[in-house]
Amino acid sequence: MTDTSVSRIPDSPHPPPAPPPSRWNGYVAAVTGRRSKWAVLAAWLLIVLIAGGFAAKVADVQDNDPASWLPADSQATRAVEIAERHFAEHDRATAVVVYTRDGGLTPADLAKADRDRGATPGATAPTRSADGRSVLFSAPVPMASNDNGVLGDAVGRLRKTTGQAAPAGLDVRVTGQAGTIADYIEVYSGMDGVLLAVALAVVTVVLLVTYRSPVLWSIPLLATFLGTWTALGAVYLLARHAGLKVDGQSSYILMVLGLGVGTDYALLLIARYREELGRRADRHEAMAHALRRCLPAVTASAATVVIASLCLVFGRMNNTQGLGPVVAIGVAVVCLAATSLLPALLVVLGRWVFWPRRPAVAPAGPDAPAAAPGTGLWGRVAAAVDARPRLIWIGSAAALAVLAAAAFTLHSGQALDEQFTGTTDAIAGQRQIARHFPAGSAEPADVYVADARAGAVLARVGRVGGVTSAARDRSAGGYTHLTVVLADEPDTPAARATITRVRDAVAGTGAVVGGQTAVALDTSRAQGAEEALLIPLILAVVLIMLVLLLRALTASLLLIASVVLSYGAALGMAGLLYRALGHPRIDRGLLLFGFLFLVALGIDYTIFLMSRAREEAHLHGHRAGVLNGLRVTGGVITSAGLVLAATFGVMAVVPTVSALQQGLLIAGGVLLDTLVVRSLLIPALALDAGKRIWWPARVDD
Repeated sequence: MTDTSVSRIPDSPHPPPAPPPSRWNGYVAAVTGRRSKWAVLAAWLLIVLIAGGFAAKVADVQDNDPASWLPADSQATRAVEIAERHFAEHDRATAVVVYTRDGGLTPADLAKADRDRGATPGATAPTRSADGRSVLFSAPVPMASNDNGVLGDAVGRLRKTTGQAAPAGLDVRVTGQAGTIADYIEVYSGMDGVLLAVALAVVTVVLLVTYRSPVLWSIPLLATFLGTWTALGAVYLLARHAGLKVDGQSSYILMVLGLGVGTDYALLLIARYREELGRRADRHEAMAHALRRCLPAVTASAATVVIASLCLVFGRMNNTQGLGPVVAIGVAVVCLAATSLLPALLVVLGRWVFWPRRPAVAPAGPDAPAAAPGTGLWGRVAAAVDARPRLIWIGSAAALAVLAAAAFTLHSGQALDEQFTGTTDAIAGQRQIARHFPAGSAEPADVYVADARAGAVLARVGRVGGVTSAARDRSAGGYTHLTVVLADEPDTPAARATITRVRDAVAGTGAVVGGQTAVALDTSRAQGAEEALLIPLILAVVLIMLVLLLRALTASLLLIASVVLSYGAALGMAGLLYRALGHPRIDRGLLLFGFLFLVALGIDYTIFLMSRAREEAHLHGHRAGVLNGLRVTGGVITSAGLVLAATFGVMAVVPTVSALQQGLLIAGGVLLDTLVVRSLLIPALALDAGKRIWWPARVDD
């Protein structure tokens, strides 16, 4: 870990002059004032007391029903609506109970299955496999719209009932849609607390190593935690009273992102505050200067993430639309905590929080010349970049491009048994069904058609390749429900292709095709449409924010190109890791998720570097400004990158493949941005381009 304890700016002959009056002065004065700082702390105490009471209830407003997240115009959504309106299947999912004995079912096994079926309301007639080794039946399970505890409890009782008094050697599993959802509920139950605890522990360790102080680490951690907790409370209130959609994924992303981003902002502010304490005896004045210098970069960084996240409301998937505001709320609140609560706390506590390395004012006073140029790690990195800038940026870009090429090996379309890092009861049941029945028996497709056309549609569907059987189930409200068993496992590419053929076969009849595989197909198509719309939109937002902050079009375009290249490299590196870990297929949503966070967050470190380089360049010229910016920000930005990568890395605690892949992608991408893009590529490119990188602004050499 790098040392961020320097209290002087290397290579600067004198401290930066006092900034001119600006729009930040009133805010800075309120946060750092001798009396007003107490009002800031009191306000935060009140906010935390109010919001904190609701933060713990965020799980109560989560909606993890897959059907509720479908695009409104998809066939799968229309199928759900018909089922709810005419077939009284509102808030119900299907559980499939499968009994298997490898040596063949015994009379006692069949009797057990028959007793369980008789004790299960709404159970279908049993279906026995042709090889005599397995038998199954299905049953509806109630599922509340916003609290899946109803379904989880029902499936739990079914598993307990069917598992009791089973003959020795008989394998009994509960699978199907209800079994899968129940497994997800069990996986995420209590996970918010676990993730929060692990993330806090990781951040604590990184801060302890960074500051090497028994006290200082706790201050940014406290401010960041309170900001994140407040954001969770705000999300709960908006979900309860304003219709904000929240699921388990968006909740844990908010916690991880809040802790990581908030700590990043805190590290940047504390590093600048330490510098100013080395120049000024009055800690209020030192914090005022530090905060005024940091606010443009921190607020621009936060605003970039907030606005880019809000672009998600234009997505087609309901969960995409819900994730955007959740992320925006989290980043906005932790930014506010880092720029108000944290500085007020630090000013109240004074210099002693830096113990045992308390920064002291230089003996000659604040106007004394700076110390000799730094010779530490970042001084050596700056010297290396200065010596061969063109070779370094070309070499860095080439290495990233090679990694990016590996991204073309990624393939989407996870089957059910690829969605968890371990084997759940539903997965085990699905595998038993695949061995002894047509693989799609656990999750037949649903076809709803007007009664008058049911016969013709049934005949068409039965002739489609990949369909094992099709049969009438029941009629209601003028509609007939057909169940269609596919030859392939649900959610697989082969099963999705069969659904497409079924839809083509019934085109023009008014029939609607739904079911789990249809949901997966429509979701993938909607995600593809989202990528085409949202990725360019997010890029445009980030570019505009860069231009507004740096007032340099050339630099902004080059920075955008660098983060896109970094995103591609992160995808390629992650793809190689996924294969090594045995999880080669991804959920299609990972591409947009990764793009949003790696572009919006990855640009943070470049903003921190280039805003400081621009500040220094106006004082000392372009070349010295870039090198000084790299030297001064190197330690703190590296620490910030390690914190953010580590916090996203804790997503591996969640035993789902999607969470593992998300964590690895973001953590790896952040490290690439921190250690390669920001440390080598950008400063080398800036030096090679010269002062024209700041065009249309002017910086003298």
